Amino acid sequence: MAGKNNALQKPVTLSAALENVIGKGPMTRAQVTSKVWEYIKANNLQKPSDKRTIVPDAKLGGVIGNDEISMFKMTAAVSKHLT
Repeated sequence: MAGKNNALQKPVTLSAALENVIGKGPMTRAQVTSKVWEYIKANNLQKPSDKRTIVPDAKLGGVIGNDEISMFKMTAAVSKHLT
């Protein structure tokens, strides 16, 4: 990866709400996405009838809101917690 500064590989700072869900930063965006999915799967937060829909618990709701959200919109919601 010499010379390539890929945005996914650059460490970012996490908001307190996001750290509450996935642990202390900084992490790369790729790690953040991976850890958010680990959390979703570990806590069974995918809608059984449509796995693309995330049903946040209180902890994850602090990051992405408390309403059901499409996995495609979730990434954008999470990125608001990265600096």
